[in-house]
Amino acid sequence: MAIRIKKDGTEQSGLVDDNVVQPFRLEKSNVRGRMVRLGNVLAQMMQQHDYPPPVSALLCEVVTLCLLLSAMLKYDGFFTLQIKGDGPIRLLVADVTSKGEVRAYAGFDEAAVKKLAKRKKDIHNHYYHLLGKGYIAFTVDQGSVEQRYQGIVELKGESITDAVQHYLTQSEQIKTSFKICVHPQDGNWRAGAIMIQQMPDDDAGRVQVSHEARLEDWTRAAILLESCTEGEILSPVLHSADVLYRLFHEDGVRIYSPTHVRFKCRCDRKRVAHILRTIPRAELEEICEKEGRVSIKCEFCSEEYSFTSDELETVYEDQKS
Repeated sequence: MAIRIKKDGTEQSGLVDDNVVQPFRLEKSNVRGRMVRLGNVLAQMMQQHDYPPPVSALLCEVVTLCLLLSAMLKYDGFFTLQIKGDGPIRLLVADVTSKGEVRAYAGFDEAAVKKLAKRKKDIHNHYYHLLGKGYIAFTVDQGSVEQRYQGIVELKGESITDAVQHYLTQSEQIKTSFKICVHPQDGNWRAGAIMIQQMPDDDAGRVQVSHEARLEDWTRAAILLESCTEGEILSPVLHSADVLYRLFHEDGVRIYSPTHVRFKCRCDRKRVAHILRTIPRAELEEICEKEGRVSIKCEFCSEEYSFTSDELETVYEDQKS
C-alpha cells in the first residue's frame, strides 16, 4: 500500500489497493462476490500493445471479467476468457494463472475498426458492435485433458458483460450480477468491477429460507450493487473494502484476503521452439535464406524470438532426441 505524507506530517492514503481481486460475502443474504481493481498493471498491458482506443476498451473489459470469473473457481493452472467474432475485432483473449499472473491480446483489422468506430459511437458498451457475431469461450486448464473444462456461449445482449451474465444465469443456473467500469484516466487505462452471485441455501450450513425471502435478498443486493458509482469503483484512493461496506453493510459484508494481480507472460524460447517444429522445415529454411533468420513475436507481451539457420538445426535435433 502506498502512503503519502501531508504537509502537516500526517499520513494520507495513496493508491491503496490497485491490482487486486477482493473476495467478499454477504452473510444475511447468502451472496458471495468479488471486486476487482486494476491500475498500473492494466495500463502497462495497454501501453505495451498500443491498440486503438476501441480495442483497448473492449480488451480491458475482457481482462476484468477474466479476473472476476477465475476468482470464483478453485484451480491450479490457468483460466482463459476468449472471444471470437466476425467483425473488425476478430479476437480478444485474456488469461490468468491461479497465482494472479495475467496477460491479454487482441486481433483486429485496424482500418475497419477506425472506420466503423467513427461512424457509430458506442462508448457506453465499449464498442461491442465491433465484434459482430461470435462466441465466448471459458477454459480452465490444469495441465491434463481430464482436468480441462470449457464452456462456450454465443455473443448476446448489449455488451460482453451481458453475454457472460446470460451464460452464468442460463447455463450454470447461478444468479449473477455485474457492475463494470472501464476508463482511460490521465492517459492510462483503469478498470474496476464488482460481481455478486447467489449461493444455494445449504452452502456453508446456512438455515433454509423461503423462496420469497431468497428472492427479496437477491433483489436487494442487486439494487445496492447497481447504486455503486463509477467514481467509487475506479477511485485510486478509496479502498475496495470501504466501497463494499458502503454498499452492503446492512447485509453483514465479510471481507477476505485479496489476491494481488501482476502482468506476466508465459512465453519463452523453449515454447517458441516447440511452435517452430509444427511448421514445415522447408518453409522455415526458405525464410532463413531470404531474411537471414526466422522471427516469432509473442502476441501477449511483444517479445521477439529470432532463430538463425544454425539455431534451427539445433531445434530439430532436439526434437529427434
